[in-house]
Amino acid sequence: METETATPWLTDAEQCAWRTYLDVNRMLTYQMEKDLQPFGLTYNDYEILVNLSESAERRLRMSDLAAATLQSKSRLSHQITRMENAGLVRRENCESDRRGLYAVLTDHGMDTMRKVAPHHVESVRKHFIDLLSPEALGDLHESLKPVADQLRGRRGKP
Repeated sequence: METETATPWLTDAEQCAWRTYLDVNRMLTYQMEKDLQPFGLTYNDYEILVNLSESAERRLRMSDLAAATLQSKSRLSHQITRMENAGLVRRENCESDRRGLYAVLTDHGMDTMRKVAPHHVESVRKHFIDLLSPEALGDLHESLKPVADQLRGRRGKP
């Protein structure tokens, strides 16, 4: 017979903080998606472009890109195919591992990144950064860092 343990329900303050975080996360993601639509990009597309543009030689192994963007390899493969068709990225074989593939940012992809990035940063400022004081931003970072660190350490674990 299993022993029941009391569920530590959220206090009113905890519930309020949790639900506000969820609301902000959903609304901010929605707004970022909406602001990228005129450029024909999704938020996931933009995240891939950012990761590739910031990597050495504008390339990442597909498995590393999947991990960086928290996507399954299958889902990333479909997305890369769509982005290849748009000329933003290409796949290249990995010389050291015949089974491995790289996602590589094309010149068109880099040009797109340069064109879109200022608009994206403007959107981030308008809908997030400029609404908080520098102190609040610092507090938010310090508050969320342990959560991010803990989740990053658990990635791929049950």
